[in-house]
Amino acid sequence: MTTPTPRAVPLVPSHPRTARDRRARYLAVRRGVELVLALLALVVLSPLLALIALIVRVTMGAPVIFRQQRPGLNGELFTLYKFRTMCDARHEDGTLRSDAERLTRVGRFLRSTSLDELPELINVVRGEMSLVGPRPLLPEYLPLYSPEQRRRHEVRPGLTGWAQVNGRNALTWPEKFALDVYYVDHVSWRLDLEIVARTVVQIVRRDGISHAGQATMEPFRGNDA
Repeated sequence: MTTPTPRAVPLVPSHPRTARDRRARYLAVRRGVELVLALLALVVLSPLLALIALIVRVTMGAPVIFRQQRPGLNGELFTLYKFRTMCDARHEDGTLRSDAERLTRVGRFLRSTSLDELPELINVVRGEMSLVGPRPLLPEYLPLYSPEQRRRHEVRPGLTGWAQVNGRNALTWPEKFALDVYYVDHVSWRLDLEIVARTVVQIVRRDGISHAGQATMEPFRGNDA
């Protein structure tokens, strides 16, 4: 009686380590770490947060916190928290003046030192943002992105990001989006630590705070503009 020859079994890994899988695992681990770091930062920085809130209240009035809807992971909207940096100066017809005209001296200092971003630690604790990632932009930009640019929403937005340490508001929109997508494709501990280190240097130097001729950055009007 002859023994049947065993059928060859293809050697296919049961759990392929794709780039997307590795990114998902890394981001899941990072989420726990940044939750602890954000909570600690809120506690340690609470005196500074209270002082900034008092200065903003005295110089610009209420509200102290600026709230605005921004798209986060997968383009889902959340409420972003920042310290207020602009007054409510208006033209005679009641319309608001330009951002450059409404940006106060205190507001300019808060932006140049990134202190206005500190309340976003609340967004990190809530799981709407990360410490590092593409910056959250305006909802009206969503339909203007190319399919490649829209990939910036495959990760949570961050307090600082790859585009911020490579030119910030001195970059053009296409340059910023290309850097955001690069981050999405190469996110790792090494890249995140490099971004954090370069962010500290950038804050000290106050580089790339505004685009030429703008208080911060000219609006994105689409790739054909």
